[in-house]
Amino acid sequence: MHFQFLKSNIFEDMLSVICPIYNEEKYIVKCVESIMAQDYPKDDLEVLMMDGMSNDRTREMLQELLPQCPYMRLLDNPERTPPWAMNHGIAAAHGDVILRIDAHASYPTNYFSTLVRRLHELGADNVGVVCRTEVLNKTPKALAIREVLSHKLGVGNALFRTGITEVQEVDTVPFGCWRRDVFDKYGLYDTRLTRNQDIELNKRILRGGGKIYLVPDTYCTYYARETFDKLFKNNYGNGKWNILTVYYTREMSSLSLRHFIPLIFILSLILPLIAGFFWHPLWLICAVSLIAYLGLVGFVSARLARSKGLSFFRLVESFFVLHFSYGLGSLVGILTLPFVKQKSK
Repeated sequence: MHFQFLKSNIFEDMLSVICPIYNEEKYIVKCVESIMAQDYPKDDLEVLMMDGMSNDRTREMLQELLPQCPYMRLLDNPERTPPWAMNHGIAAAHGDVILRIDAHASYPTNYFSTLVRRLHELGADNVGVVCRTEVLNKTPKALAIREVLSHKLGVGNALFRTGITEVQEVDTVPFGCWRRDVFDKYGLYDTRLTRNQDIELNKRILRGGGKIYLVPDTYCTYYARETFDKLFKNNYGNGKWNILTVYYTREMSSLSLRHFIPLIFILSLILPLIAGFFWHPLWLICAVSLIAYLGLVGFVSARLARSKGLSFFRLVESFFVLHFSYGLGSLVGILTLPFVKQKSK
């Protein structure tokens, strides 16, 4: 009965789901299991797993799962990066609608059907849902990291992380669901961007007059890094690629203000510290910035520790690692720009 509703109200869309993957042995089974459980009619579904030549057990594990998913194909992505995976996947896809997912995540049974339905209802160019952050191992450190990656102090005004209760028009969504002709109108993924390729595409859609919506009807669950060194490495790369994204695209509007707040914080410490050697009162700016930051982080961490039953010190550490690594990555990105060559698309 539910399938009949889908067939009559989603215009019998052929749906192509594209999933860039690389070394996802810890997460790939949970991801595929959630794909198999989807309520979207399997006769109108294809799933393209775009592998960046994984060197762990990802391919082996997928090969074992493929017989259970006749609508799933494993394809190579020799360039390895997500934008290449998406562009190769779009070229190979047969669907009227393209949906991107991530192997580091899992999806409730109505995920595919809800996004396709909402895409048509809203007349949208792209739709997405809130991405709930989770961890596989519930250690005090991992739980603190999970909380920080879902809090406004950690992720700014990114509604797809902090949550919504009604449909919102937004500047970006996690992953995404598009009519196929959107890529003809606004272009494919920018293959120069190892990171930020989703938000850059979404900003391009907005500049072209398109509409992007975040909807509350379903969600996805994203599995975060669970150690401080992995959190640092990931967000250092994110911060660095913020600068490189602007450099390659020549568009400040390829990102949002929230992406540069950690850089502003780092500069508020470093610049007065250096300038203070020539005029000592400038050190006060550095001190005030650091004290204000620690006060804010301490206040928020204390509230979260009390309300969520988490470790105060782990929360403080998580905020600091997130902000410092992100800001440092952006600073290094600026310093290395003279040595970066412009790439063609």
